[in-house]
Amino acid sequence: MKIWCGVDPGKKGAMSFIFEDGRTQSVPFDRDAYRTRLTWLTESGHEIFCVVERVNAMPGQGTVSMFSFGQNFGWIEGLLDTLRIPYELVTPQRWKKAFGVTRDKNTSISVAKRMFPNHDFKRTERSRVDDDGAAESLLLALFGKRLEGDIS
Repeated sequence: MKIWCGVDPGKKGAMSFIFEDGRTQSVPFDRDAYRTRLTWLTESGHEIFCVVERVNAMPGQGTVSMFSFGQNFGWIEGLLDTLRIPYELVTPQRWKKAFGVTRDKNTSISVAKRMFPNHDFKRTERSRVDDDGAAESLLLALFGKRLEGDIS
């Protein structure tokens, strides 16, 4: 089965999947969860293509938070390389333009909810608000699907 994966690499980010049969799934950032899920999918013979948001340092961010972010980003790339999952790095400007999303995280949530009305965008079962990490990673997965020519 073909699977498209999108990764919002921040510590409040997420990894989302669009399965060939139309199902969707999001996983909040957690190294063990990412490793377990991707390993299981690849070992089960699924064909995966991933899009990872390529982000840069933002003005006003502290040194420690940027270092931590860079570590997470590098770890994600290493995991994908180790599992031999093909991926593309895409700038926020490029994928957001494709969906008419702005810097306001609420636009990502709004667009994702419109495109995936059956997807649960809550970070946890106890969450009351929708998670922009899940929304953005799902849109990144859809962007990857479109990059591969599977327009939907």
